[in-house]
Amino acid sequence: MAVPYATQVLLLILSTVTTLQFSASKAAGLNMTCSEKERNALLSFKHGLADASNRLSSWSDEEDCCTWPGVHCDNITGQVMELNLDTPVGSPYRELSGEISPSLLELKSLIRLDLSSNYFVLTPIPSFLGSMESLRYLDLSLSGFMGLIPHQLGNLSNLQHLNLGYNYALQIDNLNWISRLSSLEYLDLSGSDLHKEADWFQVLSALPSLSELHLENCQIDNLRPPIGKTNFTHLQVLDLSNNNLNQEIPSWLSNLSTTLVQLDLHSNFLQGEIPQIITSLQNIQTLDMQNNQLSGALPDSLGKLKHLEVLDLSNNTIIYPIPSSFANLSSLRALNLAHNQLNGTIPKSFGFLKNLQVLNLGVNSLTGDMPVTLGTLSNLVTLDLSSTLLEGSIKELNLVKLLKLKELRLSSTNLFLSVNSSWVPPFQLEYVLLSSCGVGPKFPEWLKKQSSVKVLTMSKAGIADLVPSWFWNWTLQIEFLDMSNNLLSGDLSNVFLNSSVINLSSNLFKGKLPSVSANVEVLNIANNSISGTISPFLCGKTNATNNLSVLDVSNNVLSGELGHCWVHWQALVHLNLGSNNLSGEIPNSIGYLSQLVSLLLDDNGFSGYIPSTLQNCSTLKFIDMGNNQLSDTIPTWMWEMQYLMVLRLRSNNFEGSIAQKMCQLSSLIVLDLANNSLSGSIPNCLDDMKTMAGEDDFFANPLSYSYGSDFSYNIYKESLVLVPKGDELEYRDNLILVRMIDLSSNKLSGAIPPEISKLSALRFLNLSRNHLSGEIPKDMGKMKLLESLDLSLNHISGEIPQSLSDLSFLSFLNLSYNNLSGRIPTSTQLQSFEALSYTGNPDLCGPPLTNNCTSKEKLSESASVGHADGNFFGTSEFYIGMGVGFAAGFWGVCSVIFFNRTWRHAYFHFLDHLKDLIYVTIVLKVRRFVVK
Repeated sequence: MAVPYATQVLLLILSTVTTLQFSASKAAGLNMTCSEKERNALLSFKHGLADASNRLSSWSDEEDCCTWPGVHCDNITGQVMELNLDTPVGSPYRELSGEISPSLLELKSLIRLDLSSNYFVLTPIPSFLGSMESLRYLDLSLSGFMGLIPHQLGNLSNLQHLNLGYNYALQIDNLNWISRLSSLEYLDLSGSDLHKEADWFQVLSALPSLSELHLENCQIDNLRPPIGKTNFTHLQVLDLSNNNLNQEIPSWLSNLSTTLVQLDLHSNFLQGEIPQIITSLQNIQTLDMQNNQLSGALPDSLGKLKHLEVLDLSNNTIIYPIPSSFANLSSLRALNLAHNQLNGTIPKSFGFLKNLQVLNLGVNSLTGDMPVTLGTLSNLVTLDLSSTLLEGSIKELNLVKLLKLKELRLSSTNLFLSVNSSWVPPFQLEYVLLSSCGVGPKFPEWLKKQSSVKVLTMSKAGIADLVPSWFWNWTLQIEFLDMSNNLLSGDLSNVFLNSSVINLSSNLFKGKLPSVSANVEVLNIANNSISGTISPFLCGKTNATNNLSVLDVSNNVLSGELGHCWVHWQALVHLNLGSNNLSGEIPNSIGYLSQLVSLLLDDNGFSGYIPSTLQNCSTLKFIDMGNNQLSDTIPTWMWEMQYLMVLRLRSNNFEGSIAQKMCQLSSLIVLDLANNSLSGSIPNCLDDMKTMAGEDDFFANPLSYSYGSDFSYNIYKESLVLVPKGDELEYRDNLILVRMIDLSSNKLSGAIPPEISKLSALRFLNLSRNHLSGEIPKDMGKMKLLESLDLSLNHISGEIPQSLSDLSFLSFLNLSYNNLSGRIPTSTQLQSFEALSYTGNPDLCGPPLTNNCTSKEKLSESASVGHADGNFFGTSEFYIGMGVGFAAGFWGVCSVIFFNRTWRHAYFHFLDHLKDLIYVTIVLKVRRFVVK
């Protein structure tokens, strides 16, 4: 039917008016203001928050809420559409906290709510959020929420993005509510507890639009496939890392072959070989299965994944050579196969990986040389071949096209950098890690042209040369510098150091101590020939702020007194001045070092007493003042230092007794008070020393420390020289495992307290050269880990306890020159020691000693097998039993003869026959004797 002309005109007019109104409103859209209702709702929301950095200070009645920070409105209607109040890393603001007001329900058109990275700790997720039906984007991640995730969130039928990852302790009782989110494309529940939700896969796989799923660290312990076919028809990203799967890689992953782009299964205890189904993931770009227990060989078919950009299989137990087919991965940007058991050579065909930026093959058993073809990878940024069996020289040709190289890691290999002294590298490195790798003997002059280096490690690099003068100015830009364990020489007197971590130890440097800037945290120049006094170093900058945490100048030839400038070095945590020629008294000002953890002043000439101000250093774990000339008594406050792990005061002139308070040192692992003049008895409360009694965690108190913010570098470890088995040994990496008590060469008296037997973790015990008496505690065999026991040169008496034969780890034993007696207990362990271990005990007998025990002792020992007290033959019970047995046997025989006639006749007939036989025998013997 034709539309009347008048009607057409009317419609045209209305359309024109509508268009004009729309254009006008659009033109004025920039001035559109939010409604009073929504402004009040936002102000109410602000009122419930704690805003420590006042980022919401502009939220007020005088301002249009559409102009407030974090608020975004519709340009036409003025309605609030987005609320973005996240606090990302690097933000100038502090986290928001407090309560989330239900006034947000007034924001009817809100489609995006982002409150991530804030501090709503111990607060449950508000259930009213499930009533904000217009929401399409909800991010509450990293904000400290706890409790059950409210099921009401399942009402958000328009929601496309839901991120609840990494909150404080979110719990999920079931996931059925998620199945109602049919529009959901992105889901992150990382950090939530899903281990009780057995059907999580079944529920989540039913979400038809889901393209990205993150379930990292959800305590998932199964990957049971859903009933029927997997419905992840759009899934592109699957992150199940940091769970407890503990199974083989599931076969159902092949169902995702056409969609999956990113698969992250790292840190899951996955086992078995890498299955062929992985190669069915045709579009995979990122494959991360690092830190599992995968074994076997790398599938040759992995080379078919032509879209693969990132492959990380590090920290597994994969063996065999690297397949040459990997050269077909033309899109590969990062390849990490470190920390496996790969052998064979590096494929020369790796030179075809022209897009490769990261190549990490470190910590494997790879052999051969570094292929020249690696030097053609012009996009390579990181090259890590460290801790392998690679060998041979690396020449300029190996590195000629590495124009973008930033990290070169060749430490702990047999590779040798053989370049011309005038070589100018084509790259500018930031990380140069060439420790335990051939660099020398000449100093590497090519470093001079490297202007971007942050980390330089060339420890044990075979450099034996004079350090050039330009090097020290060049190092001012370096953050980490390790040139230790070479034969570098030069005078450090006028050197200024600026790096945060500096290790120049074990070289041939001489002169006075160098100057350091306030940036220096670690200075280790031990084992050199540095001389002069330490005072100019300590007192040279009295007004500057020093951040030095570690100062190790041990094993040099420093002399003089310590001075009184320690107040300027209050950041010190580790101070090692051992093995020098320092003298005088330990100054009271050392008490200013309140953060001190270790203090090593051993092998010097310090005299006087230990200053009482040292008790201000209440966090001390490690004290070594051995081999000095300190005197007086050991201060009582020292026994009250609750964190003390090592106390070594040997070879001084300390007197007095060992206080009972010593047993309060529950964390002690080494107590060495040997070679002093201590008297009195050994405290009888030793069983209170919990660490030595095995009631601690071996690694609860580490003795190695990392420094620096962006580079994990264990530059400093505590070390200690001990005398566990008669010889001096240095302990460093294994010091945390040592448990030792050495009280030898003192004037201690009394008995060895039986409580010592409860120190089941003790490994070394030396009580020799004292005046100890009494017997060896009978339960000493319960010290199962004991490796060394020295009780020699005392007045110990009695027998060696049978329990000592149970010490299966015992490798050093000295019981000589005591008053021990009796037989040495028979055991493979005790008889394995030489006779010198028992000599000087005249009444001691049995192997390995040559003097045999008497028959009486043998009889006594035989009886002791069946009797716990070992002396049954000498008791009255023995004789009573023997008398009763004789009487019973005598009258038993007589009764039989008296009452049985046949036996009686036979018995007397036997006696007559025996009498005749004896008579004839005697007569014949006498006659023969007379005839002769």
